[in-house]
Amino acid sequence: MKTIKQLRFMLLLTLVTLNVSAQFKMTKPILSPEISADSKITFRVFAPEAKKVTISGNWMPGWGNQVELAKNDTGLYQLTIESLPSEMYTYSYFVDGVKSVDPNNVMVVRDGTRNESMFMVPGEKATMYGVTDVPHGTLQKVWYSSPTLGLTRLMYVYTPSGYSESTEKLPVFYLLHGGGGDEDAWTTLGRAPQILDNLIASGKAKPMIVVMTNGNPGDAAAPDAAPAKKEAAGQNNPGGMGSGKFEESLVKDVIPFIEKNYRVISNKDNRAVSGLSMGGMQTLYLSNNHPEMFSYFGVMSMGLVDMSRFGGKNDPEAQLKGLEKLKASHPKLYWIGVGKDDFLYKSAQDLRKFLDDNKFPYIYRESEGGHTWTNWRVYLSELAPKLFK
Repeated sequence: MKTIKQLRFMLLLTLVTLNVSAQFKMTKPILSPEISADSKITFRVFAPEAKKVTISGNWMPGWGNQVELAKNDTGLYQLTIESLPSEMYTYSYFVDGVKSVDPNNVMVVRDGTRNESMFMVPGEKATMYGVTDVPHGTLQKVWYSSPTLGLTRLMYVYTPSGYSESTEKLPVFYLLHGGGGDEDAWTTLGRAPQILDNLIASGKAKPMIVVMTNGNPGDAAAPDAAPAKKEAAGQNNPGGMGSGKFEESLVKDVIPFIEKNYRVISNKDNRAVSGLSMGGMQTLYLSNNHPEMFSYFGVMSMGLVDMSRFGGKNDPEAQLKGLEKLKASHPKLYWIGVGKDDFLYKSAQDLRKFLDDNKFPYIYRESEGGHTWTNWRVYLSELAPKLFK
């Protein structure tokens, strides 16, 4: 027969067990997003005190549209959406109007000052952008001196699998981001290392070094990596977009640093440059002013624009001279890509007309969609195989 002390102990043990079990049920991991076999996506977030939770994702039409999640009696909000095509998607929650990443999703990407949660729907695109079972290259964060800009700056350098064990010299692809981005953009949102790994492993692209700089001439690095700006030294903004300062620093500072510190083929036929939006404008500047440096040019989501909006000047005569100089350099590839709904679509058509009128050959790629990473990842995956052939 059990004593009173034994009964009390058993009761206490039962209460503790029930309490631990209840806590476990409340704190066990919430799966979000959950992707079903038919590619339907379920989002979940536990917010018992919230009155309303909505979600905004880049698959939604328009900009900033939101859809409301339904709340159950435990305080769990949930939403299931219809199947999405294979692609990389980003989204944010709004909890009583306050923007938030998904606390149950470890995959977060940054676009300038915006942080968003990310997921991939399996299929062809996800295979191209994802980490697959192939040999992987190396991504380095490299600080270099830029006397042109008066800064020590940060760039990312991708070297393909086998680079460190080889003695072979490689071509170099200078890949430029857009306005609001920084040296991190092409690696996180653009998935450049994964795309290059997969293209090189499949034999679709030649092994190459890819250099991703910070295209903002007044910045040393991304916000989370840059030292405090030295306002007194005049380093806050040495030339805005369109001034040519960044482009000059690429030619005078970046390329010499890469060719001194990496095993590369140092001639124009083994250099390529391409960029999106602002980076496309910078590519146009380089094609007009330094065609002797590159044989491959890729202009994404950009064309002929009013340069006075960006601190530059409109000079049709200089533009024509630049094109003649480019022609004389005999580039191997001039590639243009833009989405039908891109707000810079007309500028790309104006560029095409200018090139057509002056009988300059180029390859044109028009896609669905607008000014988005969904297009730029595709453009990179199509452009890289055309380089250094």
